Amino acid sequence: MRTIAVVNQKGGCGKTTVSINLAAALADLGKKTLLIDMDPQSHCAVGLAVPEEQIEQSVYDVLISKSRNEPIRLSEILWQINDHLDLAPASIDLSAFEQQMAGIAERESCLKKVLEEAKDGVDFAIIDCPPAVGLLTFNALRAATDVIVPVETGYFSLHGLSRQLETLNILCERCGQKILVRVLASMYDIRTKMAREIMAELRSCFGDKMFKTIVNFNTKIKEAASFGQPILEYDSASKGRDDFRSLAEEVINSQTLQQRKELVNSLTGQLDSISSSADDLLRSAARPAPVIKKPPLTATPPQKPTVAALPVVVAAVAPVVSVSSPLPASTPAAPQAETQKPQTVNLVESQKLQVVSLKDNKESQTPNPEPQAAAPQRTMEEKLSDYYGVSQTKDAVSFVTLYPRAAKVQIAGDFNNWQPEKTEMTKVGTSGVWQASLKLPPGKHQYRFVVDGRWQQDPYNEKCETNPFGGFNSVIDVK
Repeated sequence: MRTIAVVNQKGGCGKTTVSINLAAALADLGKKTLLIDMDPQSHCAVGLAVPEEQIEQSVYDVLISKSRNEPIRLSEILWQINDHLDLAPASIDLSAFEQQMAGIAERESCLKKVLEEAKDGVDFAIIDCPPAVGLLTFNALRAATDVIVPVETGYFSLHGLSRQLETLNILCERCGQKILVRVLASMYDIRTKMAREIMAELRSCFGDKMFKTIVNFNTKIKEAASFGQPILEYDSASKGRDDFRSLAEEVINSQTLQQRKELVNSLTGQLDSISSSADDLLRSAARPAPVIKKPPLTATPPQKPTVAALPVVVAAVAPVVSVSSPLPASTPAAPQAETQKPQTVNLVESQKLQVVSLKDNKESQTPNPEPQAAAPQRTMEEKLSDYYGVSQTKDAVSFVTLYPRAAKVQIAGDFNNWQPEKTEMTKVGTSGVWQASLKLPPGKHQYRFVVDGRWQQDPYNEKCETNPFGGFNSVIDVK
């Protein structure tokens, strides 16, 4: 089970919105998800239409139950939202948790122990943390494997982000565990210059720690919360639904990437160890081989040589060594035994080939490799697929985008009366790139992509305007 804590000590940055909609998106993708509210304000219950007056027991009762010798299991307080999503609601009693647990051993591990007992059959646990660094947040970090820091694209949020990450690093060190911390840009309004500048600054400073997904500003998300629904249930065609679906997919895929990274690091360590041992072997093999005197042959069976009498070679990769064995007893005795050296292969050259093979599979042991064939000439469509977005030439406007999983991509705009079936995009190769060239009259034009029937804003064009349906239309100025 992966446990993701949504943390930011600044209020109003969308922690609860991200927690609810990420949990709902993961559940919609078939992942068994548990949403845990660790905020005394209990907004997760409000955002999922759970009546506050009907909540008899909350996370607070489960966390302190063992200290009272009256253990309560997490499953006893869960509310089923749908087939794959359960909620562990909070209550105002959580504000007294730190005081109630004062002086109790391992009080920072209460949530971790509760989740360890409830992890069977659960794929993800999402923890909505309070806007403060205290015992509740420390419990969440102690139990977490991942941390998401939602950041509103405003000046004050950016100003405090570095300090927030430093605080998280200190808390993670105190927890004594490795936690993957990533930043999520939320409530991004591409129409404002400040938001675009702050987004550029975030990518510049925290590019390797940021999600590729951006949660754009969308009034539909706020409307969904007021109706007690996640955005994917309230409006399945909205931009907000697409954003959180993309975030959920990125969260799922990040686990595979992390496992691959750990595997590569492990293999790299093993390769370094093997290479080091092989280097030692090369130095040892370069020394003169010891001379072994062969005993004279007799009619009686010879004595087996002892271990100390044989040359010993320790290697990371076993070399091929053949030692001449004594003749059988039936062989006539030779006139006089001569001093001989054991027959061996060239160890130095053998080991060099094996070390090169281990360190770099790209190098070939063939002395004269055949020259590679010249690369074929690229077509104009393939050259256009090197970049994404919209560009203008003398004769036409070129639209290029990337949808690897799409079966059909169309363009709908004011230039074709918003009828996508009139403008089909062409798939270029097998990489998922789609391209179309249109002759448009001068002036400003609005358009949207229709991907397998779903209307979407052009993700590679920052120019956009709001439309009457609460979404955004992409814009191009044709000159």
